[in-house]
Amino acid sequence: MAILKGSSASMKGAGRTSTIKGSRRRGIGLHLSLIIGLLLSVFPFYWAVIMSTHSSTEIFSYPPKLLPGSHFLENVRHLFDNVDFFGSMFNSLLVACSVTVLVLFFDSLAAFVFAKFQFPGRRVLFALMMVIFMVPAQLQAIPQFVIMAKLGWIGSMTALIVPAAANAFGIFWMRQYMKSAIHDELIDASKLDGAGFLRQYWHVALPVVRPGLAFLGIFTFMGQWNDYAWPLIALTNPDNVTLQVALSQLNGVHGTTDYGMVMTGALLALIPLLIVFAIGAKQIIADLGKGAIR
Repeated sequence: MAILKGSSASMKGAGRTSTIKGSRRRGIGLHLSLIIGLLLSVFPFYWAVIMSTHSSTEIFSYPPKLLPGSHFLENVRHLFDNVDFFGSMFNSLLVACSVTVLVLFFDSLAAFVFAKFQFPGRRVLFALMMVIFMVPAQLQAIPQFVIMAKLGWIGSMTALIVPAAANAFGIFWMRQYMKSAIHDELIDASKLDGAGFLRQYWHVALPVVRPGLAFLGIFTFMGQWNDYAWPLIALTNPDNVTLQVALSQLNGVHGTTDYGMVMTGALLALIPLLIVFAIGAKQIIADLGKGAIR
């Protein structure tokens, strides 16, 4: 019996050891996969940095150069000489920030109504909004341009800000978020305390859905910052062009394309996006952590 107990104990110990080794192998494999995925994700950004420090001749040399060069300041000087970089960046910041603030307000307000209030025609209106959501943006360009022309807004920033002040995706996203994040008991308690609709929205709904607002803000800002087609159509005034339209003018300057200068402009244009993403991601993580503690 003692021999049998000893053998069974040794078998259990061997089984635990093999289980631990198997979990370690899986952990190592998972970490290697994550590291490879991280390197693949970071390499395009690294390559953009490398290209912005070389001249066009060096960019197309073989073998390709994988280390930084010495032409970054020269590329920056050529960039500032060919386009009004800071002026167009200010225009992009004005449009992106204005649209983001308006979208966060109007979309969250409409989503709060759809998520927590019953009214006649609610389902019909929501279905109509989803149909609008599925319409490609290219089909909206011509009628939108006609409307902006009749209002006299073509060539001004208003033609970019007002049409984008609310969108179907933001309403849909915030509605789905509010349905699960805001409990009906909170709304009922605020009604018993005498809170009206706007106080319920401002003091009850918004503090709960800040992670959803942070994501929507990042998504909206990035979309407006990278938008090229509609600003190219609507901004007929050269002084009001956004950064993406200005950078597109670098292609074919003086009959040739200075890819070092182009990549320098693209790299500098990424800086506001990285800042907004860092702030928004920090807000999301902080609010999720507070929610977990509660």
